[in-house]
Amino acid sequence: MSLGEFEDFVFHACLLDTEQDPAERWREVSREQQRIVDWLAGKRRVQVEAPGTDLSMSIEGRNFVNSDGKRNFPSGEVFTSPVESTVSGHITFTYPASYNGRSVQGVRLTFEDGRVTQSSAEQGEDYLNTMLKVDDGASRLGEFAIGTNPGVTRITRNTLFDEKIAGTMHCALGNAYPNAGGTNQSAIHWDMVTDMKQGRITVDGETLYENGRFVI
Repeated sequence: MSLGEFEDFVFHACLLDTEQDPAERWREVSREQQRIVDWLAGKRRVQVEAPGTDLSMSIEGRNFVNSDGKRNFPSGEVFTSPVESTVSGHITFTYPASYNGRSVQGVRLTFEDGRVTQSSAEQGEDYLNTMLKVDDGASRLGEFAIGTNPGVTRITRNTLFDEKIAGTMHCALGNAYPNAGGTNQSAIHWDMVTDMKQGRITVDGETLYENGRFVI
């Protein structure tokens, strides 16, 4: 993007480019996301299905956080830290995943008992495998989240934007969020994003999210 294009992109991502009062717009985001967080309260198990993905995890005893622009801007996501030992199955991340200035693409991870047991990438596989061995917590999930921001319209390889894209979900390897109940500790927290426009998320057997939209 040119500087002007990037300026427009940032204003749009921050929901600042309409005649509506931006503060009120973010309050609307907060209310809608809180509805989702409230629905998830007390739930026990999440299943994620999409092309190349069939992943399950327990969220029992964990809480979702409403990321609505107060501490992270631009914002727009709901997130939690799954019960560390319960993540199982496989997931394919469709978007580039950048960390410390390095990028990997086409990441596929397989989990058993909460830990990555198989990993591959179309590009940057050596770096991915190195990071998975940084410490004991690096091969576990510290975050599960769903992006909700319709103003982030394209991948930038800046994770703070990319993870917020509406129609996506992301997971982070490594350090968990204590405010969500997470206990995993690691020197890394590496967010990886995947498209969910042909996917579904069910919670305790009930569909929460399908083809890029919440359906509750």
